[in-house]
Amino acid sequence: PDGKIAAPLVEELVAQGKTSTQLARDVEKQLSKYVRDPVVTVLVTGFVGPYSEQIRVVGEAARPQFLNYKKNMTVLDVMIAVGGLTDFADGNAATILRTGDGGKQFSVRLKDLIKRGDVSANAEMKPGDILVIPQSLF
Repeated sequence: PDGKIAAPLVEELVAQGKTSTQLARDVEKQLSKYVRDPVVTVLVTGFVGPYSEQIRVVGEAARPQFLNYKKNMTVLDVMIAVGGLTDFADGNAATILRTGDGGKQFSVRLKDLIKRGDVSANAEMKPGDILVIPQSLF
């Protein structure tokens, strides 16, 4: 989350903004103090981008969480990832808070999209968006 990694015999190294090869060379340099001619391979098995690049889902989603933004991501992709709506959700009153555009907020019709298959309600997501799903009053 802070863009750094740590390993045995290796102090914290900045990983953010580096390729896996660059990071491997940095680890080798640190290990060379203790091991002769170290060979390091870095494999990226998971990635969590910075908060400004994440999509956050709060409220009455089955599994509220943050998601890594992916190019061409839509509200439907987000809803599949969070498991849909709870029984208490007011899906058609959901809103997207677009932090990247100065905090603009607009409504999305999640219930129409998920329950009725209305693809016209499928909005594009942007990095940093927050999807807020309120609870139904009845």
